Amino acid sequence: MTFAIIVHGGAGGWNRSAARKQEAIAACAQAAEAGRAILQQGGSAVDAVEAAVNILEDCPVLDAGRGSYPNAEGNVEMDALIMDGQDLTMGAIAAIQRVRHPISLARRVMLESGHNFLVGAGADAFADSIGFERCSVEELLVDDLHIDEMTVAAGGVRMEAIGDTVGAVAIDIHGNVAAATSTGGTANKRAGRVGDSPLVGSGAYADNWTAAVSATGYGEALMRVVISKRVCDFVGTGLSARAACESAIRVLEERTGGVGGLIAVDARGQVGWAYNTLAMPYAYAVNNDPVVSDS
Repeated sequence: MTFAIIVHGGAGGWNRSAARKQEAIAACAQAAEAGRAILQQGGSAVDAVEAAVNILEDCPVLDAGRGSYPNAEGNVEMDALIMDGQDLTMGAIAAIQRVRHPISLARRVMLESGHNFLVGAGADAFADSIGFERCSVEELLVDDLHIDEMTVAAGGVRMEAIGDTVGAVAIDIHGNVAAATSTGGTANKRAGRVGDSPLVGSGAYADNWTAAVSATGYGEALMRVVISKRVCDFVGTGLSARAACESAIRVLEERTGGVGGLIAVDARGQVGWAYNTLAMPYAYAVNNDPVVSDS
């Protein structure tokens, strides 16, 4: 049985520093390798995507975990979603503070909370109730904010810090798929703003019948077309993972004028990706083939 994993470091401008982009690509390659190692040993797709995203959350040039953007009040509020395509179970958190690995807390929500989605103070209280490791705000902030400017097609509006959301999708040797997405959100966002990342079907979706998908980009547009579920639906009509991602990006452009990127792995083990931004660092590994990384 084919096993595969593909990860992304966020669709965005990536035009301030070539070194920054190379660091992001390297982190994606490391994350893909870590996830692949779990799959090689017969581990689950859920374990693989969590481990991969943990690595991306630790990369300071990416907007997730360490390196997250502060909001307008100077606080860091993060969102994350993880989904198991075997039985469609999911866990999500939004506006969580002082957590180094939001995706791991989202998985604990899935497994232990009795709910699917916890937000704000409730998510914080749940983290404390299970003894989840907390950190200081200072551990999450980095000195050199990685803000790239890019143009949103609709109206030519200048937006800052679109993208840098991280994600991973995988299929294991049992044919089960999983998806995970984690983000610090848009820089200088209003307190309490939640984008597409933790929304099931928008920031991510996983279904063994079709595919696993993770999205990145301008969340206010991505959620309007429920973009990750749309990719799965396209796969269900017979498109490959790559063609489905490309088709969903076209829908995003035509219906909203929005920008973003996608990664996917379908039920046959084919990986795919697409984006309409300047760049999107990504890396993938299929079976024991060498990791491929680019942007």
